[in-house]
Amino acid sequence: MTRSTPPVSDATRAAANIGSEDGPDLAKQEAGLSRQLSTRQMTMIAIGGAIGTGLFLGSGLAVREAGPAVILTYALGASIALLLVGALAEMAVAHPAAGSFGVYAELYVSRWAGFAVRYTYWAAQSIAIGGEATAVGIYCGWWWPQVPQWVWIVGFSAALLYVNARSVGAFGEFEYWFALIKVVAILMFIVFGVWLLSGVGGNGHRAASHFTSDGGFLPMGWAGVWRALCFVIFSYIGSEIIAVTAGEAKDPANAVPRAMRSMLGRLTLFYVGAITVLVGVVPWNQIGAGGGAISASPFVTVFQSIGIPAATHAMNFVVVTAALSSMNTDLYLATRMIFSLARGGYAPELLGRVNSQGSPVPALLVTAAGLAIATVVNVVSPDRAYVLLFGVALFGGLFVWLMIFVTHLRFRPAWERSGGPRLPVRMIGYPYSSALGAFLLAAILITTWWIPGMRPALVAGIPWLGVITAGYWIWQRQVSPRSYLEPGA
Repeated sequence: MTRSTPPVSDATRAAANIGSEDGPDLAKQEAGLSRQLSTRQMTMIAIGGAIGTGLFLGSGLAVREAGPAVILTYALGASIALLLVGALAEMAVAHPAAGSFGVYAELYVSRWAGFAVRYTYWAAQSIAIGGEATAVGIYCGWWWPQVPQWVWIVGFSAALLYVNARSVGAFGEFEYWFALIKVVAILMFIVFGVWLLSGVGGNGHRAASHFTSDGGFLPMGWAGVWRALCFVIFSYIGSEIIAVTAGEAKDPANAVPRAMRSMLGRLTLFYVGAITVLVGVVPWNQIGAGGGAISASPFVTVFQSIGIPAATHAMNFVVVTAALSSMNTDLYLATRMIFSLARGGYAPELLGRVNSQGSPVPALLVTAAGLAIATVVNVVSPDRAYVLLFGVALFGGLFVWLMIFVTHLRFRPAWERSGGPRLPVRMIGYPYSSALGAFLLAAILITTWWIPGMRPALVAGIPWLGVITAGYWIWQRQVSPRSYLEPGA
């Protein structure tokens, strides 16, 4: 949803950055972070963060709500994500910062908005890490059911904390190859699925047979398509990652818009293609059947249904890798958010420190609290852990996306009034496109109240905003935050 304009010069890029006698200095505010991420690394980090349990495990929940029409739901989710990256790309090029949309909310909406967005995103990502870790336990339990889930959570968490404590360049390269595994696997899954659906070799899976049987293409009606969006949109949460990586990108003015377009195009292909194969090969009412706890990825059931044991084990390995990749990226994202809060004066100064490699290790260790929560939840309620964590993390993601659209509605006129240079990307259809995105996000958030397992999104989310607001006012009274709004702070 962006259109390109001629490339800007280095001088224009510098002017677009915050940091002069006329404005606050973001580069100084986030000093210590290294700009080492390339476009290919940024793209793959975003894909790695987005393609995780939302597709490999959460897709089973979405199929229960919509049936084969879940394909339309994924297409609708892609459209909303397209609106989001259009708005975000424009702001990220103007203000490349690790605090990203939290910083933008503070600049163009209010200090409270910047505070709430960053803390909510940090909390949501920390809990999402726990959700991904729970999924890893589910996947590994498919191989070794006698091993408690918390054992896998603790072991893999320690390994990923080590990866994130290294330099951002090393992290980017590790995540690039880590995410590439699932990208290749999804492409192979789609190709294999198309071959199955074509009926070549007498395999018995004819195109369209499962798309219209068992109640037709719309067994739950259009209402089911909309309800499924509450699960599907979670698959696309992660599209905003590139705006966070802009704070450590080598050339954000060029890298950010290129990485966003590439990432979203690939995500749409992977999601829509993979889900089409899934509901085409396996009857939709057998995907995630059982109504309670999920015992395996729906993608593993595809190979179980056609009797290919080796491929089944290979796919389970892929979904384990996918969840670990998402955990790795979520750790990165949440760490940068709490780091940004500390540098802005809204969190203890200790969390704004970096080690000799430019990694904010104290912020990383605090973020690991989400993994501790996942471990506790798995011990207390191992059968319902994933759905509970999924619902709580969903509120945070939806709230942040909603605030991104609200911020963009304020950003464009403020940027033009200030005499800022013309940016290399501009959101098409402004302000209607951003207003539409905000409306859809608010509608999805409200709908979660009527979705089984999703009510925790509002039950936990609304009180969370109350706590955040109280915390903001207490902090404001006791400490004078080093606000991005104050030049020279």
